[in-house]
Amino acid sequence: MEKLELPVSFFKSKLSDAKTHFERALDCKHTEFDDLYPYMIEHPQFFWYKRYVAWSELLTVVKLCEELGIPWREEFTQRQAGYIENRVMSSRVLDEWYERNESPEHVGHQPE
Repeated sequence: MEKLELPVSFFKSKLSDAKTHFERALDCKHTEFDDLYPYMIEHPQFFWYKRYVAWSELLTVVKLCEELGIPWREEFTQRQAGYIENRVMSSRVLDEWYERNESPEHVGHQPE
């Protein structure tokens, strides 16, 4: 089987997308997940599940970057990178993902 070589820019793009997806889920903004499961909006546990799915996606992309030797930490603050390295999404991650002086408005804009 022929080995497929993907450019680093591909993984950097996927990492950025996963970060944006997680941050939009964290901020209770619209994501692709809402389009896949629109009926879940009616259920209170939806936002926890949506965040868990986005967190899992982020961890998966980071794991791929690590396995391929692609640097990923510079895309995150030191605190965020620490949360990712611990791999456990906790209330602390949800409450403290953003630095105090960092505004969540930087998250990619999609229709609300």
